Amino acid sequence: MTKPREHTVSTEPRINDRIHTPQIRLIGHTGEQVGVVDIDTALKMADEVGLDLVEIAAEANPPVCKIMDFGKYKYEVAQKAREARQNQTHIVVKEVRLTPKIESHDYETKRNQVEKFLKGGDKVKVTMKFRGREQTRPELGYKMLQRLATDIAEFGFIEFAPKQEGRNMTMVIGPTKKKTEAVAEAKAARKAKADAAAETMDGA
Repeated sequence: MTKPREHTVSTEPRINDRIHTPQIRLIGHTGEQVGVVDIDTALKMADEVGLDLVEIAAEANPPVCKIMDFGKYKYEVAQKAREARQNQTHIVVKEVRLTPKIESHDYETKRNQVEKFLKGGDKVKVTMKFRGREQTRPELGYKMLQRLATDIAEFGFIEFAPKQEGRNMTMVIGPTKKKTEAVAEAKAARKAKADAAAETMDGA
């Protein structure tokens, strides 16, 4: 049995002799509106300035084409796509685990962890783990989670209230600061630190 041929659909715009529409609406290489012209005239105009004829709005009637450097256009599109990916921010959900009878110094360590994550613009899932007879006193875990939420109220808010899930009780805290703001502040802090170090070296 012959395997059917797979057809791939190109996402690139049609250019030059790949444009088969008899008439197009043309934009010149300097951005001027030339108007509706036949395809042969448009191709000749593009050839005269050593550039390409690129179809930029195939769905229009007639299609809109522009005279441009297609290689440069592709490079700029790819560069913008890379920059967009680099500027994307991903909110990460961190997890911190507690127990109802946690020692004071351990609690402070956990609280500091939660505060650090929130300052970085990330969400925090706080899991209260009940062991043995602690399962009969869920209110102790609830009070501990409420205490934590109060202690870090400056940096986060309760996004999902404490909820019992088997032997655990979970709560999700969202950051009051947006991830983009946190990333920008971190970059600014690193730059300021680097500038200060450079000034110190220059003054030495």
